[in-house]
Amino acid sequence: MNQPSITSIGQIAIAVSDIKQSLNFYREQLGLTFLFEAGPNLAFLQCGDIRLMLTTLQGDQADHHTSVIYYRVIDLDDAVVKIEACGIEFIQKPQSVAKMPDHELWQGFIRDPDDNLIGIMAELPVAKS
Repeated sequence: MNQPSITSIGQIAIAVSDIKQSLNFYREQLGLTFLFEAGPNLAFLQCGDIRLMLTTLQGDQADHHTSVIYYRVIDLDDAVVKIEACGIEFIQKPQSVAKMPDHELWQGFIRDPDDNLIGIMAELPVAKS
């Protein structure tokens, strides 16, 4: 079978009730490196090679009983085609969620057989205008 080229775990989402309080805990008390905030409900930190995303409840509350693992792909379009060819439906097709100076963060979501939410992510170069 021709599977999508997942290269690594790119991000893990941690559901929190208060972004500022949790950001302080992970950054100031645990010493993780702060990366950026995206709106009032998301904050990102680095832990070794893995990025952590602190997020308030978004979408279905059942999706916040466990952490969401985001799998990184290099060729997002190819990965979407291959995932759908396996009969997997996207709950949310990949879309741009944050624009950085040197790339755009794209994320989409599928579910595993136990109904766990899984993120598919890619960091795509910023289009030159």
